[in-house]
Amino acid sequence: MSDDDFMIESDQEGYDFEYEDEGEEESGDVDVENKYYNAKQMKASDPQGAIDEFLGVVGLEKEKGDWGFKSLKQAIKLEFKLKKHDRAVEHFEELLTYIRSAVTRNYSEKSLNNMLDFISSSNDEDDMPYMERFYDMTLAAFQGTNNERLWLKTNIKLAKLWLDRKEYARLQKNIRLLHKACQRPDGSDDPSKGTYLLEVYAIEIQMYSETGNNKKMKELYNQSLRVRSAVPHPRIMGIIRECGGKMHMNEENWKEAQSDFFEAFRNYDEAGSIQRIQVLKYLVLASMLMKSEINPFESQETKPYKSDPRIQAMTDLVEAYQRNEIHRYELILETHKAEILSDPFIREHIDEVTRNIRTEALLKLIAPFTRFTLDFIARQLKIQVAEVQEILGFLILDKKIRGKINQQKGTIEIEVNVDAERMKAMKDWSAALGALSYSLFNDGDGFKSDDTGLMSSGMDVGRRRM
Repeated sequence: MSDDDFMIESDQEGYDFEYEDEGEEESGDVDVENKYYNAKQMKASDPQGAIDEFLGVVGLEKEKGDWGFKSLKQAIKLEFKLKKHDRAVEHFEELLTYIRSAVTRNYSEKSLNNMLDFISSSNDEDDMPYMERFYDMTLAAFQGTNNERLWLKTNIKLAKLWLDRKEYARLQKNIRLLHKACQRPDGSDDPSKGTYLLEVYAIEIQMYSETGNNKKMKELYNQSLRVRSAVPHPRIMGIIRECGGKMHMNEENWKEAQSDFFEAFRNYDEAGSIQRIQVLKYLVLASMLMKSEINPFESQETKPYKSDPRIQAMTDLVEAYQRNEIHRYELILETHKAEILSDPFIREHIDEVTRNIRTEALLKLIAPFTRFTLDFIARQLKIQVAEVQEILGFLILDKKIRGKINQQKGTIEIEVNVDAERMKAMKDWSAALGALSYSLFNDGDGFKSDDTGLMSSGMDVGRRRM
């Protein structure tokens, strides 16, 4: 007999007792687990049957635990999807009793966040009252546990829901509660809650951006940049900077807009947010409006996106703009019209960019002339006569040219054109040099020369430069 056999035989009675206990426990766990996975397989084919099976798992557990928690989550989602709202609310209330001790804090937080995301994803108006009940129950449950952090996170999630749905009255109510929760008793901002405060600012700034309240948005934008106690997620700073850029654009402060859009892009890029592509388009737009000669894709952060097909149209547009290639610019804009103008913000400001490049092209075109027809300019720039007249009217009012438009004849006479005067001065200077050259080197019988020939060589160089 081996030593192992002896040990088993000598302690057979105790061993059998322990084995039976473990077997019963394992058997119970296996039954619960099998029932849970059986219910999951029924979700697609028989959702009501799956709900009954999940709730059966809850009944099998002697004490609240992971399997019951998981099963309630699955049942609630199916009930909500099947519009069994009252049952879903009832079981969600039961689910919240698990967060005190039955499951770990991190697991319960993550699960409830996912549950609220699932509930909030519905676009059915009939679901809206029940969404509010889910949030109210969750907030009440967190208050009961004195978990202020979870209360703040859930309320911020609710605020985002109202923002997405443009429920601004409800959103403002949430914002007031959140601001109060992020303050000290004396009403000043609590530095220990700086990260949450920035999230609240980001939501509020978006609300004022969407409602067109530039004054209030500017006030909150400046306040958010003064928060120093936070370590926010880069996506939050991306939102704040993006809204700041739009605010500066509305004020025609192109340089500040460009700076904010670049910071927004950098933060979105760090966060891995897809919004970085749209903000990069805004950065290109701001660069064109501020008439920057620096290509926005030359920086280390933006260079990798220069050939990105999602941004290619804007890349081509800014290149044509910076080179004053008006016909190429117009062609790109027309070819990619749907893509470029699909964004309301770009659509709002692209006309200003187009007007700028047409103005520059017009000034360059009329520089040598003192009298021309509107039709001639329209044909050269490939735009309507009315647009030519509008640009010329703007240039005259802005005193960039002095002239009179004869609408009846469709002509314009330039009184003072700075570019034309400069060209005339160049011609006069060139003629004067030619006369000087003749008097110095032509004595009537041929070219005048000296022993070295140095003067003749110098004049040749001067002519080449001309």
